[in-house]
This record gives sequence, structure tokens and C-alpha cells, in this order.
Amino acid sequence: MRSIRVLSLVAAVAALALAGCGSSGDDDPPATSAAATTAPVEQQTVTLALDWTPNTNHTGVYVAQKLGYYADAGINLKILPYASTSPETLVSTGKADFGFSYEAGVAYARSAGSDVVAVFAPVAKDQYAIGVRADDDSVQSPKDLDGKTYAGFGTPDEGPELEYVIKQDGGTGTFKKVTLNTAAYEAVYNGKADFTIPVTTWEGIEAKLVGKPLKYFQLEDYGFPEQYSTLLISSQKWLQANPDLAKRFLAATTKGYEYATEHPAEAAKILVDANPDTLKNPELVSESEALLAKDYRKDAQGRIGRLDPQIWRKYGAFLYDNGLLVDADGKKLTTQPDWTAFYTNDYLPAA
Repeated sequence: MRSIRVLSLVAAVAALALAGCGSSGDDDPPATSAAATTAPVEQQTVTLALDWTPNTNHTGVYVAQKLGYYADAGINLKILPYASTSPETLVSTGKADFGFSYEAGVAYARSAGSDVVAVFAPVAKDQYAIGVRADDDSVQSPKDLDGKTYAGFGTPDEGPELEYVIKQDGGTGTFKKVTLNTAAYEAVYNGKADFTIPVTTWEGIEAKLVGKPLKYFQLEDYGFPEQYSTLLISSQKWLQANPDLAKRFLAATTKGYEYATEHPAEAAKILVDANPDTLKNPELVSESEALLAKDYRKDAQGRIGRLDPQIWRKYGAFLYDNGLLVDADGKKLTTQPDWTAFYTNDYLPAA
């Protein structure tokens, strides 16, 4: 799923279809919608663009849909499936009301003039780490990556990120790079590349399940700033025109992620049942959801969804200091942005 970062750089236009949830088995959690016992609530349609095929970063949305939280809030949610047009583009051009993204994606898009703003953090902890084969004894810490081959995804932040960590560990930060996108993981598993940046809550588990476990170096252990690897975004234009609807959507979404955190096994089943054609390994989904619930969903204060100004300032400064942010004309920014314009907690339920 690290490859979702590539989507913020894609400008191709693709046809979109609406995706709904599948039916559930008899042992599903009961639908809790109040609409079953009270007068129907008038429904307003909200569209949400996925950043990749359905996975555990999206679980809370599918839970909120299945358990009737959106219906109770007067929302008819339409999920736009993953396509070649990035969620940042879809949201900024009004083709989607909300979308999944990540911190660098928001920074790139907004710096370049797109109307996008982060509104919810489905995952509070950075899911990215440097991954190498567990049986590769030649790599004991990041400095040992000097001279080795990195299998990457082509986003501008990867190189500076890796150089920073390697240098912090005492290396020179010099390594070979090959851009392989999703084939990067297989290249490392098969020994054709030495390291990559997997999502620990998905590819990391997948590697273990197929008998090719990885070992990790957490970026933050080497002084790298924390970042949001998964976010929900909207546009200022849509939020200002629909403040009440935005609050209802995010309140229902928060409930969905809270349920997933408290009931990871049940939430995993809801996600698989909703997407049987794409999620064919229930064990992977179950283990991923359990790990997210245990270590990743809540922030240091035990909250779900809220955005931390410190994370935005520190990681944003890294992007700016490395010349990775450009304006609408493709010119590097010469003044660091006001990061408070890149996110908002104003539409979340009271903490």
C-alpha cells in the first residue's frame, strides 16, 4: 500500500463507478441503525474516493456503512473505487466530497494550488518503515544500507527520507535506486533488491504469511519526523458549503473507526464481506486489523481521528527544507507554508 503515495502525482482522468457494500452472513454483528425502529431520516448523498483497493485503512468507513451509522446521520454514502485519478484531484475538482490520502500527498497538492484539506486521521501512527529480508544478516541497522539497492515507488520524498535515516545512523546515505511500484515488495522478497518501504500493517503481515518475513527499521527511531500515512481529506469549498453534513459524516466515520478499534475481528469480517472480490485472504485482513486496533488507531491521548499540529509542522518542514514542495507553476516554494491551512479539526466530534 506504500504505492498509494504515487497517486498524488497522477493527473490522468478515469471513469468512476459507484461501489457499495456486499451482503453479510448470519454471524455478522447486527445492524444497529435506529432507522429500523424510527421514522426514516432524509438521506443526503456523500461521495468518498478510495486511494487503493479496499484494505484495513478503510475499515471504519465500511463498518459505519454496514452498522447504519451513516444512515442514522442522514447520509447515503457512495464509495468511489480506486481509479487512476488521485483522490486529491477528485476532491479538489468537486468529483468527490471526501477521499483517502496521506500527509505528503496533501502537502504536494495544496502547495501546488489544489483545494484539499485533511479532516480526519484514520491511523494515528506512521505505518511506514524501512524493510529488509529477515534473513539478510548483512543489514543490522540503516547504515548498512549504504551501497545497497532500494526498490521504490517514484515519489519525491523517498530518497531524502532514506538518506536522512541512514545518515542519522552513521552512514553516508548513498544507495542505488530502482522504481518498481508494487513490484518492489516481491523484488525484496526474492533478493533482487535489498530494501524497500512497506506498510507494516499490510505488506509486513503479508510477507510473514507467505513465509518471507521482513525486519524493520522504524523511521522515527532515527529522528525522522512522524507523519500521517493515512488521512481523510475534503475541500475547503465543500466544507464551507456543507458544514453540518461534514460534521455528521465525520461523526459517523469516527464511530466506525471506534467500533473497529474495539472489535477488530468483527470489523475485519465486515470489510471482507463487503469486498469479497478483492480481499481474498481473510487471515491477512484479520491480522492487519488487530495490529491497527492495538497499536495504530489511537493517538497518545487515546483519541481517534484528531490531527496533531506538531506532526504537520515537523514533517511539513522536512518536505519544505528538502525542496520537495512546488507551486502551481512547478517552482519550488521559497517560503514555508502555513501548515494550519493544510488540516482542520473543526468538523470532528468534540474531544
